[in-house]
Amino acid sequence: MTGLMSTAAAENYLKVVDDTQEKVLDLVTDEDKSKLVSFGNSYINAFESLVSALVTPTETHNLLNISLNNTEVRVLAVGPKASEKIIPSVSTEKAVMEINIFEIAKSSPSGSAAVTFMSYTMMKNLLKPDFFNTSNDTIKTMMSTVISATLPKSNYTKLTKPVNFTFRHIREFDPSGSLSCVYWNISEWIVDCCSVLETNSSYTVCSCVHLSTFALIMQTRGPQKNYSQMDLLNLVCVIVGLVFFTLALLTFALCQWSPGVNNVARINICISLLLAHLLFLLTQQFLSLIEPQQVLCAVISGLLHFLFLSGFVWMFIEAVLLFICVKNLSQISSKKREVLSSGFLCVIGYVVALVVVCVSVGLVPEGYGSKECWIKVDQGFIWSFLGPVCVILTLNMILFINIIITLNSTLKKLNAEVSQMKQTKILVFKTLGQFVVLGCPWILGFFINGSEVLEIIFLILNSQQGTFIFLIYCVLNNEVRLQYRKFFICLCGGGKKL
Repeated sequence: MTGLMSTAAAENYLKVVDDTQEKVLDLVTDEDKSKLVSFGNSYINAFESLVSALVTPTETHNLLNISLNNTEVRVLAVGPKASEKIIPSVSTEKAVMEINIFEIAKSSPSGSAAVTFMSYTMMKNLLKPDFFNTSNDTIKTMMSTVISATLPKSNYTKLTKPVNFTFRHIREFDPSGSLSCVYWNISEWIVDCCSVLETNSSYTVCSCVHLSTFALIMQTRGPQKNYSQMDLLNLVCVIVGLVFFTLALLTFALCQWSPGVNNVARINICISLLLAHLLFLLTQQFLSLIEPQQVLCAVISGLLHFLFLSGFVWMFIEAVLLFICVKNLSQISSKKREVLSSGFLCVIGYVVALVVVCVSVGLVPEGYGSKECWIKVDQGFIWSFLGPVCVILTLNMILFINIIITLNSTLKKLNAEVSQMKQTKILVFKTLGQFVVLGCPWILGFFINGSEVLEIIFLILNSQQGTFIFLIYCVLNNEVRLQYRKFFICLCGGGKKL
């Protein structure tokens, strides 16, 4: 259709299309990325199609300049008799293009070639700099107008020499920022076959090996929030949690427990979460040194994935043990030894988490190593952790409902004063409390969404899991309290003798 369109008609259509940009921007919100991208692509396609109709044959050369309200258009055509010495530069107010048009003309049977160059003032509001996806969390700023360069009415697709674009900066240059020459790839800005040749406070020269729609984007660190109080709170909470994890482990390992008590699951929950919280704390303290090492950061995030997930698997194992305990109240110990030995439990507790992590690495190897050295949330990869957690929490809830129903039925049939029954009843409520303590913080994590209050609650609950386990299973256990008392009496008595 454009080949049949007159130059005057093409110019009129360009004015119409140009004027509608401001109206569209008033109708589309910044949050509606799909519409912004759709309109941006439509405008670029419309401009390129209409501008190609402005190309007219010439024996020497011809440069057409059209200045609209929001767009500048340049069309340079050269013929077989054109002289390289008198070819004018192709430039707009904010950008200049340097292209070897004669090299392109030589490859044409007619010895002619044409190039179009457009500079869009308003396009940066449609094709936003935020559509430049990077792994680091930075503020993206459009430092130039968006430009397009095409070779209309030509089968020439590959440039033998790079084309250079000089972008005049439209905003104040930040020396600490990082500049990227990018081109528009349907739905996002990407860096591909484009590089920065030189730059100063006023302009930047980009070199690209293809023609497309280009821009200059600067990445800068955002204004640093005052995280000192949050960091201090995190540090104190995690250290307190680690202390109580250690105390709980020492208690489980050194104190004497009733024959019917199986602490294998609790010990491994403490080991997994203690190592996970310790690794996370050390990583955050040395994040500035670790983050640049992408492989190390990815390995750490994989280990954290494994350790946190194994903690949940052990929580599920404990719920299964409790279910067996309630189902076989009269022969708890023998049943556990027969069906679920400690070795078998250890295999299940760690191998399941390891398999999930290995499958995740195999499917999406680049999913590890976010800015915090944790699982990346983009592309839904975070569900490699949240998915198994949701499944375990759901299964635990089903088990607990069955446990409570079974226990209630058993209590009606048997004497409620039997010590084994009382012990089992207490164990059920302690395990249920542990389920709430370990599971609720991660469920809460679904709803943080930038809320500082919820983030603080999540931080406290998640970091104090060791504290809760110590209180539930150690401090609230009469036998353990008696052993603590004997230990402190011996300690104090020994001190007096000295």
